[in-house]
Amino acid sequence: MGALGTAAMARMDDQLPWFRALSAEDRSWVGLVAQAGIAAFVEWFQHAGEDRPTPSIEFFGTAPRELKRSISLQQTVDIVRVVVEVVEAQVDQLAAPGGETQLQQAMLRYTRDVAFAAAHVYAREAEARGAWDARLEALIVDALVRGEVDDGLHSWAAALGWTSSPVVVIAGHAPDGDPREVIDGLRERGRRIGMELLAGVQADRLIVIVGGAGSPNDAARQVVARFGQGPIVIGPEVPDLHAAANSARAALAGLKASSGWPDAPRPVHAEELLAERALDGDDDAREQLVESVYLPLAGTPLLDTLATYLEQGTSLEATARLLFVHPNTVRYRLRKITELTGYQPTEGRSAFTLQVGLILGRLAESAVTWRALT
Repeated sequence: MGALGTAAMARMDDQLPWFRALSAEDRSWVGLVAQAGIAAFVEWFQHAGEDRPTPSIEFFGTAPRELKRSISLQQTVDIVRVVVEVVEAQVDQLAAPGGETQLQQAMLRYTRDVAFAAAHVYAREAEARGAWDARLEALIVDALVRGEVDDGLHSWAAALGWTSSPVVVIAGHAPDGDPREVIDGLRERGRRIGMELLAGVQADRLIVIVGGAGSPNDAARQVVARFGQGPIVIGPEVPDLHAAANSARAALAGLKASSGWPDAPRPVHAEELLAERALDGDDDAREQLVESVYLPLAGTPLLDTLATYLEQGTSLEATARLLFVHPNTVRYRLRKITELTGYQPTEGRSAFTLQVGLILGRLAESAVTWRALT
């Protein structure tokens, strides 16, 4: 048995590059496992007859836990194959006279059963690891939804191997069926397209975190088919998972307020729903509208021009008459408003968003004045 173990080690060193890359300690442990396997075969072969018990693979317990984690199923199969080749090459010397065929058949049965048993062990370990990964994934999604970003989040993400940036959070309604199957399907989709995906089903909502996409639209395009019926909202792109809570908050606020715009595209960006989110009580949307609409125009004629234009039903001539200016002046000011805010007053949705931004700005300014007076 010692000679066979030594021969197996020599052949592994010659044929298996991954074995040569192991540390001296790990190579020694692999050698002990190989020798223990040969010894187990000898013990098993001593039981003559067709009723030999199923081979045991307890000899794998010879190796420390760290080695078991570092050697894959394919590498385990390589070890078994090499040991079989070594023993097979010496069948004539090992077998009793006339027993060569019996030894070969026994060896084939033994290695077959060992291979199946090893595959069973790895499958069980993979299932346990999959369940653990699913729990970590659920914890990450829940933490981002609740806005609880701390060191624990990064530890969980590191355990899952998350390294991608930028990050986009997409929210919508979950499809019918088992949530686990939905999430498994998303994971498989992520592996095929080369993006990292984390997903969670919370009540009737499906939340997907996408890392490494070229743009938010690219991220949504890859997963939109996995959602159920109803609106899908794309949160803003953020640089990393640490900032993904902001994207999740915007996406979920947009999903909640999406009923205010029944004809919204599917998917729709959370920033396209700023007005609905603000009316629904989203403080982030209110602050963003004040900063992007009201403050750039405050203290300039553009603010009065916009207010008058919207109050007059977007009539250019009526606005010019009330402001005592030429219609071309109104046109010029409207173009400047578009440049400063990104919203075009002559377009319906943009005009609505500008109107909400103006109201919020006035309310914010009034609140500041009231606090100063009191």
